[in-house]
Amino acid sequence: MRFRHRLLLSALILFFPNILAAQEVPVSEATQECLDCHAVFHPGIVEGWKKSRHAAITPAEAMQADDLALKVSSKDIPEALQKVAVGCAECHNLRPDAHTGTFEHNGYDVHTVVSPDDCRTCHAVEADQYSRNIMAHAYANLADNKVYNQLEHSILGHRTREKGQLKIEAPDADTRAEACYYCHGTVLKVSGTEVRDTDAGELEFPVIEGWPNQGVGRINLDGSKGACSACHTRHSFSIEVARKPYTCKECHVGPDVPAFKVYSASKHGNIYSSKKQEWDFKAVPWTIGQDFTAPTCAACHVSLLVNTDEEVVNERTHEMKNRLSWRIFGLIYAHPQPRSPDTTIIRNKDGLPLPTDFEGGFADKYLLTPEEQATNTETMQATCLACHGTSWVEGHFRRYHNTIKRTNTETLTITKMMQEAWERGYAQGLDQGANPFDEAVERQWSDAWLFYANTVRFASAMAGGGDYGVFADGRYQLSKSAIDLHDWLEQRKAFEELKAGKN
Repeated sequence: MRFRHRLLLSALILFFPNILAAQEVPVSEATQECLDCHAVFHPGIVEGWKKSRHAAITPAEAMQADDLALKVSSKDIPEALQKVAVGCAECHNLRPDAHTGTFEHNGYDVHTVVSPDDCRTCHAVEADQYSRNIMAHAYANLADNKVYNQLEHSILGHRTREKGQLKIEAPDADTRAEACYYCHGTVLKVSGTEVRDTDAGELEFPVIEGWPNQGVGRINLDGSKGACSACHTRHSFSIEVARKPYTCKECHVGPDVPAFKVYSASKHGNIYSSKKQEWDFKAVPWTIGQDFTAPTCAACHVSLLVNTDEEVVNERTHEMKNRLSWRIFGLIYAHPQPRSPDTTIIRNKDGLPLPTDFEGGFADKYLLTPEEQATNTETMQATCLACHGTSWVEGHFRRYHNTIKRTNTETLTITKMMQEAWERGYAQGLDQGANPFDEAVERQWSDAWLFYANTVRFASAMAGGGDYGVFADGRYQLSKSAIDLHDWLEQRKAFEELKAGKN
């Protein structure tokens, strides 16, 4: 049915090319004032918005779409917003009292940072789902975890060498903002105001610490968490952009979370690269086999998918963990997905804020049960089964679960050697009240699970085996880490014994 509608629309456009131009969407007075100025000062923003769906349809019209084609999930959109395009004022003037960054601008109360709670006005279901998503809590999950802080400090800190000693100072705010918190999100805070000499004269603006940022866990000036623009990039907020893997690549390229590079080398990525120009990335719902012929990140984790009979294969979700059973990037071991998106509440048996202990045991109280994992796996497999037979899908997941088991076992072997080094005093770890990531041998240990074990798991999970599972940061490097750490430990023990003998 939807295909016939598309053919009809194509025919109308072909024979009556002015049909769309005649359907002008009304724009509010406030938005028109914004457009009149910013078309001169920021033409890229204005032209981007003009090509957006927000500019092409009013919320009232969008609310009339068939259930599966519906993109507006809110039922109580204010009357004043329903009959005009979603323009500058409809987003940047919305809920001014909720934003600490609101300022007077040409007679309007404006805020620079549009938050998920603003988008909630039209997209309530998606905003609720995202608030339960682990990405929405990404800032605190990193910043409020003392163990992660030590890893962050060892990577971002400023190093100096004095009197034969390597010293490390805390990273500055700008370094943190463009490093780990580029993806995890910054905390936005108004620290004052400043007058700028603009093309429109001198104007006063708030000074926002932590800005610019589009991190998935950004703490906004209205207290909300996240940034819809992390995936639906402003100002077109395109579903097409969100569905293409380049958007996810921005934070998932590796080597710690090597999703994009593995996808690029996979059969799915191969088909995407070859055929993407033939796909329809704007269709809602997204029809498997008709609109696209191989999954992207969004197809597996987010999008509303249907078969060619318009039967739902997977519901749309912005709570991405709903289709995931395992959290495969190593902390230090792959483990079941956390129950809560707030991972700061997790404590392992040793009282550390980690989902596993150093011996590989799970902090079960905070993680999905095997039954809950099985449910999530079934949800994910529904997409797989739309293109693959049962034996293929079951075989893939059997290998994947074997990979989790084997990489965790290998990581345990390497971690035990690191623990022995700490116990013998060859390095200083958590038990000695020190940073467990800032010495050369500790980097050798953390590389094993942070990069190599992770790459093997992602290669297995995403059917991107081959080199990424073996030689390109995979099993070769993981096994080499075990060999190198073993040899280092035995040489150090021999050296200490020799030194003790001489004394």
